[in-house]
Amino acid sequence: MAIIKRRHFWLILLLFVLLTLLHYIEQMGFPGTMTPSRHLGLQRHTLDRILFLVPIIYAAVIFRLDGGVFASVAALIAMLPRALFISPAPADAMLETVAVFFAGISASVWSWQRTKQQRKLEASLAEIRAAHEILRRLVQSLTDSEKRQAILSAIAAALSESLDLRNILKKAVVMVSELMQVEVTLIFCLDEVAQELKLMAYEGISEAFAQTLEGTRISEGFYGEVVRTGQPKIVENVAQDPRLNTPEFEGMQIQIQLIIPLIYRDVPKGAIGVAMRRPWDFNPQDTELLTAVGRQIATAIENARLYEKERLTAERLAVSERNYRELFENAHDAIWVHDLGGNIIAANQAAATLTGYSLEELASMKATDFLSSESLALGGEVRRNLIEKQLTEQPYTQCLIKKDGSKAILMLTSSLVIEDGKPSAFQHIARDVTKERQLQDNLRYYLQQITTAQEEERKRIARELHDETVQALYALIRRAENLLRSNDNLPEECVTSLKELGQEVRNILQGVRRFSQDLRPSTLDDLGLLATLRWLLSDLKNHYQIETELKVSGSERRLPQQAELMLFRIAQEAVRNVEKHARASKVEVEIDFSPDRIRLLVKDNGQGFRLVGNLGDLARNGRLGIAGMEERAHLLGGSLKIQTEPGRGTTVTVEVPAQP
Repeated sequence: MAIIKRRHFWLILLLFVLLTLLHYIEQMGFPGTMTPSRHLGLQRHTLDRILFLVPIIYAAVIFRLDGGVFASVAALIAMLPRALFISPAPADAMLETVAVFFAGISASVWSWQRTKQQRKLEASLAEIRAAHEILRRLVQSLTDSEKRQAILSAIAAALSESLDLRNILKKAVVMVSELMQVEVTLIFCLDEVAQELKLMAYEGISEAFAQTLEGTRISEGFYGEVVRTGQPKIVENVAQDPRLNTPEFEGMQIQIQLIIPLIYRDVPKGAIGVAMRRPWDFNPQDTELLTAVGRQIATAIENARLYEKERLTAERLAVSERNYRELFENAHDAIWVHDLGGNIIAANQAAATLTGYSLEELASMKATDFLSSESLALGGEVRRNLIEKQLTEQPYTQCLIKKDGSKAILMLTSSLVIEDGKPSAFQHIARDVTKERQLQDNLRYYLQQITTAQEEERKRIARELHDETVQALYALIRRAENLLRSNDNLPEECVTSLKELGQEVRNILQGVRRFSQDLRPSTLDDLGLLATLRWLLSDLKNHYQIETELKVSGSERRLPQQAELMLFRIAQEAVRNVEKHARASKVEVEIDFSPDRIRLLVKDNGQGFRLVGNLGDLARNGRLGIAGMEERAHLLGGSLKIQTEPGRGTTVTVEVPAQP
């Protein structure tokens, strides 16, 4: 049905009809028709048969092989009646008819093959054109890729040629604009402390708009979202960001932007954004390309930050080293450094002054050259403790032998120098305390002599009170009693007065005896420290109704007279303080006899007090008793410790060597 709608079908049919009429026109009885004539050297019917090739070839061209075959068959059918029944020479006519038929078939096949070859040629040409287009696109893509690669290399080179962050980002923003062929490029860096994005470089926006973007917090806006999530984002409706709804932004007329996070080792360092002022389509290749650039920029940002940090650290180290060198050289204390083998590698002028050697001489010496055997043993112990990271009491006392052979007493502080995680040297800071130690020894000697003289004076006064004053008071009491017994006629008033006088004298006698005991208890010389402490607590209980308790541990033994006297005076002062100030209801005294030390503790449950400063400051505050207790402990080579808080009582602890 589709064929008959084509005009070529009707034109071919018309030609067939006309040729068929022409071929049989005599038999149709048309008037005036002539006996077949000759044309071009051929009989007219032979020419008619040849002319049938025209619609056959036409049909083969238009309708391909099927059309040519169909037309050849139609022509054969049209020519056979004349050839078989009408032609005077049937054999010739039949031969011509068959020849025309096969010629039509051949022409149809040839036309079909030619058309087929032409179509193959056209298909090949189409494939060639498609391949050419693909090749053109590949060449263009390769050209663009080479251009992008060149720009990427230029960006990488620009980012690596400098460590000034702002300069490299300004260069990068221009290259990114050229690489992505965009109109606007922005680079933000993350301030990790303030959690804000700082606009470091930009291209294609006004200064006023750039100021509106400064200080963008990562909790707001598209750029903050990209930094938080670490994912790229294409923003087609930029008006959704409230920070961009400003007159400055409207003047930029930005329609679409691509934002990429700047990631360095999975940590966001900022964001880069590119934008267009006209409709644009950012494809996945653009995202990948900008991501690759972003990685390079993030690496450059981190390298610049590390460089800046290292530069500042180097500057600080240089300043610190310069200050340390000045401090080292100008310090009043002697400072020297020696390696693990003892070779002195550095010393200051104070060290040269202390030892008597010049700095040049010290540089060729060992630290062991000016230490005695005892000092070497102590130094070795300190060295081992420092290397093994054991606790070492510092500063410690050390003895040094000067160049002239004299000795100096030092307060020495030693430390281990570590390089690359390994010990490399020892540093010593020394202060000459020879004069101070001599002065302290002299003061301690004078104090000991004063204390001894004081105790001797107390002992003399106590003896005189006992031998003279007590005897005199006792004699006075006896005289008053004898007077009362020998005079029965005395007035009542005189008797009463004498009795009151006798009682007062007895009270005075008791006070003098107690005072004499306080000055120097006779039991201390006769029975020792423990008996005297029991008497002290018994006296406290009898006169002040304070509950007392004495606890003794360890192996009880007598101590040197000086040690027992000093310990008793400390305990006596602590007990007298309880009497005067503590308002306590109980006092405990503990004494522990260890093989290497003696520990005495006096504890009460009184009101306590606030201890401000150290014990050495108590003398300036008027607490001479506590200061005296500490001095007595020091005279024995021991220490005194006071623990007290308001409302929690007071504990006095003294520890002295077993052989003071």
